[in-house]
Amino acid sequence: MEYLFLLMSILSQCLKFGSGTAAVVHAGNGDGVQPLSKIAIHKAVYALHENASVKAHPLVLGTKGGDSDWVTVEIECPKPSEDDWIAVFSPANFSSSICQPSDDMEQFPDICSAPIKYKYANDSDADYKKTGKSSLKFQLINQREDFSFALFSGGLSDPKLVAVSNVISFANPKAPLYPRLSQGKSWNEMTVTWASGYNVIEAVPFVEWGMKGESQTRSPAGTLTFHQNDMCAPPARTVGWRDPGFIHTSFLKDLWPSSVYTYKLGHKLVDGSFVWSKSYSFKSSPYPGQDSLQRVVIFGDMGKAERDGSNEYSNYQPGSLNTTDQLIKDLKNIDIVFHIGDITYANGYISQWDQFTSQVERIASTVPYMIASGNHERDAPNSGSFYDGNDSGGECGVVAETMFYVPAENRAKFWYSTDYGMFHFCIADSEHDWREGSEQYKFIEKCLASADRRKQPWLIFVAHRVLGYSSSYWKDASFGEPMGRESLQGLWQKYKVDIAFFGHIHNYERTCPVYQGQCMHVGKSHYSGIVNGTIHVVVGGGGSHLSGFGPTQTSWSLYKDSDFGFVKLTAYNHSSLLFEYKKSSDGNVYDSFTISRDYRDVLACVHDGCEPTTLGS
Repeated sequence: MEYLFLLMSILSQCLKFGSGTAAVVHAGNGDGVQPLSKIAIHKAVYALHENASVKAHPLVLGTKGGDSDWVTVEIECPKPSEDDWIAVFSPANFSSSICQPSDDMEQFPDICSAPIKYKYANDSDADYKKTGKSSLKFQLINQREDFSFALFSGGLSDPKLVAVSNVISFANPKAPLYPRLSQGKSWNEMTVTWASGYNVIEAVPFVEWGMKGESQTRSPAGTLTFHQNDMCAPPARTVGWRDPGFIHTSFLKDLWPSSVYTYKLGHKLVDGSFVWSKSYSFKSSPYPGQDSLQRVVIFGDMGKAERDGSNEYSNYQPGSLNTTDQLIKDLKNIDIVFHIGDITYANGYISQWDQFTSQVERIASTVPYMIASGNHERDAPNSGSFYDGNDSGGECGVVAETMFYVPAENRAKFWYSTDYGMFHFCIADSEHDWREGSEQYKFIEKCLASADRRKQPWLIFVAHRVLGYSSSYWKDASFGEPMGRESLQGLWQKYKVDIAFFGHIHNYERTCPVYQGQCMHVGKSHYSGIVNGTIHVVVGGGGSHLSGFGPTQTSWSLYKDSDFGFVKLTAYNHSSLLFEYKKSSDGNVYDSFTISRDYRDVLACVHDGCEPTTLGS
């Protein structure tokens, strides 16, 4: 009945058009274009063929409690073409009857929502053009709605709807899913954020948690969502829109330091019954200054990819799955993760955020997954972002700040500080003004000045765009943000920042401890003694298409690698830190250095980093 209803809905608006024969390229070396944006879905027209069919099975997914499942899609087409493709729609009813009026669309479309993923019909059968038959496999995750599959001819640029499948769905589409941990505003607080299909009117969200092996308690969760009119521009306001469901966050407080806790997500329905997630666990943060082994992973610009090969993922974020899998493989040796901007590259296609949180669930449900804001989360015209482009695809920060919790005073202003044992982190928001005299500049100085370097000797600065040093597309020793270096390097020197991390450039680069363009320490593999100069690291090779390096050779650049990878910091104690750059392809170390020093080395006077003194007695 669902299938018949869906098909009738589409047939009722059907316009007959001929099939197209445009050529198509199915693969590449990474073009950096959001795959869903290649689909001219607003131009789609109906050309349903009575002898064409699409059949999907199984009808019910997740019957064993899983939040993902494989679907087989059988295609028969009487007039096959090499550019035929299969779209996955969710919700299943994608006809114009569900379209909302919008000032952002030039004309009322036949189809107003982009699919959540797609494959070419000949993806697994090279003879499709001869036989008109193909069998494709898709991996779907629970995204709170049902699914249907549609066969289009005409390629991505001139899509014509040929056939629609039956409807399939998950056993419990509203289930609580994809938890992600984050540090709270105090060291002994952990937050848990997840998505579900339950409004607070239907069910009360909470987390049941406690120290492993001991009695459990329950903490309530707050619930947020966002709407289509919260988006700032297309495609987020138009074809990229998809209802995000409800985002819940619970605050687990008064944690004992470095202790293992178990937790599960719960919803109490109005009839008194409960819906539960599976069980998870995490290790709480050490007390600030606690002397113990502490391991931090940092990277940027990872994005998401499709394990089923859909969406031409190798063109967009070819390294994303490798990075994810290496972190999962080493998860027992990781305590906290920082993903420093350009999180999903959804670029206004809201469905991709669920898919990203599913991809990183094993990581984010186990260790704090801290994020920073990048241009692909925040930038939208006339929205208050420092850069006036539309790299976010109209999301203008709303999606990121709702889907992920960060301990900021105002989550719309994505700067914050957080402590982890012997580390003190200052996370800047490069998409808001950071120049001297700005609100954020004052925060950065306050954050750096607040570090108690006897307890937390390792002071780390983080921002998405390169506000410091990078030789990629070299311009006054900076990638397009020379004002950042001019405004902030005085603070880095004054407060003796150990390492400044940046993303945005999709490669890896490490400098010497540098100040005003000069190396302040000799050597490449070990630094000891006084803190003079900050090491700048570009670690934007998390997964998106790679960037090259400019032709200029700089004296302060020590190591460059145009490959996918991430950085791991290991603090052994208050005097010894290990830095490792690992490639995502194999997890091996390709660049490293160590720092050793005593507290007095942090206190020592250096150029532009001296405390005032007096001759008085």
